[in-house]
Amino acid sequence: MQTHQISELCEVLETVAPLHLQEAYDNCGLLTGRPEWEITGVLCSLDCTEEVLIEAQERSCNVVVCHHPVIFKGLKSLTGEDYVQRTIISAIQKKIAIYAIHTNLDNVLKSGVNQKIAQKIGLSDIQILSPKQANVDYIGSGIIGRFQKPVILFDFLKHLKLQFQTGTIKYTKDLGKEIRTVAVCGGSGSFLTKEAIRQSADVLVSSDFKYHDFFDADGKIVLIDIGHYESEQFTIELLKELVSEKFTNFAAHSTKINTNPIKYF
Repeated sequence: MQTHQISELCEVLETVAPLHLQEAYDNCGLLTGRPEWEITGVLCSLDCTEEVLIEAQERSCNVVVCHHPVIFKGLKSLTGEDYVQRTIISAIQKKIAIYAIHTNLDNVLKSGVNQKIAQKIGLSDIQILSPKQANVDYIGSGIIGRFQKPVILFDFLKHLKLQFQTGTIKYTKDLGKEIRTVAVCGGSGSFLTKEAIRQSADVLVSSDFKYHDFFDADGKIVLIDIGHYESEQFTIELLKELVSEKFTNFAAHSTKINTNPIKYF
């Protein structure tokens, strides 16, 4: 049977989401493990935690492909004092590679995080909301799309709550208009409010809006916060699809662990 090395997996993922497209603050790519290791299986997750590594080992996976980089800030020691250090120590001990594909996957249109969100919402005619470069319409932040038939805000919120299984939804004032044009951004998207308004979006669906960010709606748009994990949860499904499409000689799995650190009462 043909085997595949981790370097081949990296190449496939970086063809979809090149590392140079990640934001300057980010830390994407191979975080632990060696490129020449043969792959026994891949576990896809939103976050990489100690629990996820245990699951990977139990499912005979020596690679975890995750969205959020577990090494995000500089590490000055590996003494196990916090969950990041413990996760890295565990990965090294278990000989499990960790690959993070974060803002580079956010910043592509095709097979990207926001395209998956737009599909789950049911949007058509999607395009990048805020392109990174002039005359390049497939790289940038967020997505804007449209409903074939407009809906009222109440029905749209019910649709979001059902589709994304949200514990709660925070949103700004109902402007009394039907919802037809929808802007979306997985994760923290408050920085896109002005651009969504400029492009006449009726709503911006994202997460991590601070109290004062909601004032930026200014009666021109409805800002909807569905939660960070909730907005990006389908990235796990996306990653499994990307891996399974290119590799058939090992299994790709979606984690069964909900890594959302937030609980709702």
